[in-house]
Amino acid sequence: MTFSASERDLNIGVMDTNEQILNQTESVCPECLRRIPAQNVRRGDNVCMVKTCPEHGFFSTVIWRGEPSYESWGGSQFFNRPESRKTGRDSACPFDCDICSDHNLQPCAALLEVSSRCNLKCPVCFAATDNGNAFEDPPLSAIEGWYRTLLDLASPVNIQLSGGEPTLRDDLPEIIALGRRLGFDYIQVNTNGLRLGQDPGYVQKLKSAGLNCVFLQFDGLEDRVYEHLRGTSLLRLKKAAVKNCVELGLGVTLAVTLVPGINTGSIGDLIRFALKYSPFIRAVHFQPISYIGRYPKAPLDEDRVTIPEVIRALEEQTGGLVQVKNFIPPGLENPHCSFHGNFIVRPDGSLNPWISDWDSFRRGGITPREKLNHAKNFLAKQWSAPHSVPSEDLLSQVAEGLHPQTASDIFELLSQLCGHTLSISGMAFQDSWNLDLNRLRDCHIGIVNSNHRLIPFCACNITSRTGKTLYRTQDSSHHDTDTRC
Repeated sequence: MTFSASERDLNIGVMDTNEQILNQTESVCPECLRRIPAQNVRRGDNVCMVKTCPEHGFFSTVIWRGEPSYESWGGSQFFNRPESRKTGRDSACPFDCDICSDHNLQPCAALLEVSSRCNLKCPVCFAATDNGNAFEDPPLSAIEGWYRTLLDLASPVNIQLSGGEPTLRDDLPEIIALGRRLGFDYIQVNTNGLRLGQDPGYVQKLKSAGLNCVFLQFDGLEDRVYEHLRGTSLLRLKKAAVKNCVELGLGVTLAVTLVPGINTGSIGDLIRFALKYSPFIRAVHFQPISYIGRYPKAPLDEDRVTIPEVIRALEEQTGGLVQVKNFIPPGLENPHCSFHGNFIVRPDGSLNPWISDWDSFRRGGITPREKLNHAKNFLAKQWSAPHSVPSEDLLSQVAEGLHPQTASDIFELLSQLCGHTLSISGMAFQDSWNLDLNRLRDCHIGIVNSNHRLIPFCACNITSRTGKTLYRTQDSSHHDTDTRC
């Protein structure tokens, strides 16, 4: 949201008694992507980012609404600084991204964009994929180079094969098998699911190649939702994709893009749908819409949904099946990036939270690198199809409040429980209106680009109001360009 000078004076020219500066940071201008100072300011129950570009004026964007409060959600955080591959910086953050000395966390997950083609033209798309100008798919030799780049950076990270739409590649099973041969233990496919709903034989090939998880775009249980977000009716194919994956024993995570007034009233229904397919639907992951890539218009505050609103809606719309107190900040990335809760699925369909007190993980007894590896391995087990079901005795102990005392004990328990659990989580990706460079430096999800650099997800996809990007190539059209980092 941008204001004229007079409107700016009316809004924050003079701080009133209901406003409080919570912290100073840096951001970018949504018009020109210039780096500019920013502040996170409390206004009553809400927190807004405010910033001024010398050329384009003042911007204010809501980033947090209500309880749990922004301040209480902060908590403590550990850093596991990567070994920098860069001997110097060509320009300031976020314009020279890679594994650099400014970054606070070793990468935990990496996206490989194995196709820029897509079989949809969604009105909302972080990669702004457009079949009309699609690049040729990278060859297997290039993808092997990306895998080897990641092996050089750190211990093997969790891999997300993305796009475009990766399932348009007939050789996707070969890409998965290649990654497994090179030592990557967890590989997921980020997909719209159309081919998976139409071709169970292809699903079988993906599983046989070593696929762990289908990260399935699944925005709701009504076709009107898909017509708005994806441009066409898709519910039948989405459900068929779930059915085919479940029947073949593949783990599924439902990835939900939340848009105010479109599907924010469907949060509880999506949890109940996931429970019908437990334990093969392993997680429901909510992603409040971020205005990157292709989006219909520049956002106003009413176009935003924030983390605490999603958490409160989970309790309200499930009738208390899950509760606000069951959700906690992340143990890795910046606390204001995400939330998660883990639940035991009981035979009667009820949910018991477990490990709701993460303090023992934070204080630890193990090194930051060990914590990172434990968390990475847990995510891989939680989002993969279960290989065993925990004993009723263990489930009962957890339901009665079993709380391990050390981080190592926590992750040992997590490994035992993964066969009968549901994860509910959410991540608020950033855009040029709300980009906080303090959060960006804490990112542990990167996209490998064609130059073998690992770009933080939000930096790679950042898009100005007019379609300008920092890392993706583009043509002259606004928001309708096919792009690649």
